[in-house]
Amino acid sequence: MNDSDEGDSDRSGAVVRPPIAWLAAVGGGLLLDGAYPLPFLPGLLTGRLIGLAIFAAGLALMIWAATTFRRAGTEIQTTRPTSAIVEVGPYRFSRNPIYVAMLLGIFGLALAFNSLWLLFLLMPFWLVIRYGVVAREEAYLERKFASEYLTYKARVRRWL
Repeated sequence: MNDSDEGDSDRSGAVVRPPIAWLAAVGGGLLLDGAYPLPFLPGLLTGRLIGLAIFAAGLALMIWAATTFRRAGTEIQTTRPTSAIVEVGPYRFSRNPIYVAMLLGIFGLALAFNSLWLLFLLMPFWLVIRYGVVAREEAYLERKFASEYLTYKARVRRWL
């Protein structure tokens, strides 16, 4: 095995970079909403405020999780090797707080824009993240960190 093969194996092998999947879901939902609006909330102002609050909560969770990764000195990008299992901050409660934040972001935007399209695209986004990203990350972390990751995995839920 040459060095580049070894470097390739020290990655999760995610099928897509999560921010790209998120932008595709949000962008697709907003484009569809612009072409053929599908509102679902009767009280738009209330929905908008609640949606913005949920989006802000997701953004705050994203910042907290990313900052926690950086402080631990490990990579946040799925295309780079992970150097540590992070068990502090939001990672005490969820093994995937960044993806939870992304889901909250889409849900919040669906409410804020009163867009059923964004709600529809939430499920395909989750499926891609769950099976194309998280499943591969979990297998990678089990290979790389073995019992350390398995202990963490047994203690902390995947989502919430």
